[in-house]
Parts: sequence; C-alpha cells; structure tokens
Amino acid sequence: MLRRIAWGILLSAAVALAGCGDTTTGPGPTPVAVTETFTGTVNPAAGSTHSFVTLTGGAMSASLTAVGPDASKNVGFSLGTFNSTLNVCTAVLDNPAATQEFSFKAVASTIGAYCVRVYDNGNVTTDAVPYTYTVTVVHPQ
Repeated sequence: MLRRIAWGILLSAAVALAGCGDTTTGPGPTPVAVTETFTGTVNPAAGSTHSFVTLTGGAMSASLTAVGPDASKNVGFSLGTFNSTLNVCTAVLDNPAATQEFSFKAVASTIGAYCVRVYDNGNVTTDAVPYTYTVTVVHPQ
C-alpha cells in the first residue's frame, strides 16, 4: 500500500514536471517610430510645452531643429513626462543652453504621456524679441 502511494506521488510529480518544459518565445514586435514636429514662439520670461503619447516602450529622441531669429542663440530645452490632469511637464532631461540641432536621446519604458518644453533662459529677455523654434520628436507608437 505504501508503495502504491509513493508510486502515485512520483507519477504525479513526473507528469507535473513534464508540463514545465523550457518554452522559448521570440522577440515581440518592433515598435513603429512616429515623427512629430512642433513649432512655436518663446516670449521673454516664458516657455512653451508640447505633449505626445507613446503607445509602447522604446527609443525616442527630441531635437531642437530650428531657433530663430538667430540660429546661434540658445534656449532652455527639456524632455520629460506630462501630467494631462495638471497640464504640467516635469523635466527628466534638461539643457538650459540648447542650441539649434541639439538632441536628447532616451527610452520610453512604457506607454505614457511625455513632453518637450522650450523656454527663455534669459536670452529672449535680453534680446527683447520673441524666438521661434521647431522641435522634432521621434517616439514609439
């Protein structure tokens, strides 16, 4: 009787272990990159924020592709997370003296709302004229 119980336990364990094979799955689908372009104007002592949403994790970049009226000037430039309830862009990466063609490279770890912000770092106020800008963002969809 004891042998039959021991044999039953061993047989049950063997069946359970047989179901625990080493399953290998292939990599998930490659995220599709989306390019968004934002333009705007920064007035003295002010800034502008643009938000975007990623539908999956993956590589993203944000580039300050144009600054005017003088491309040699610099502005503040941030990449961060966006809270749509509070309408707040929280900077994760920031360059307080970004020049034209400056770029952030980052990884979105998950689905989420992100943002870029261009702001007066003192130059716009000093020059007493608004600056125009173009920002290009590439992110996973």
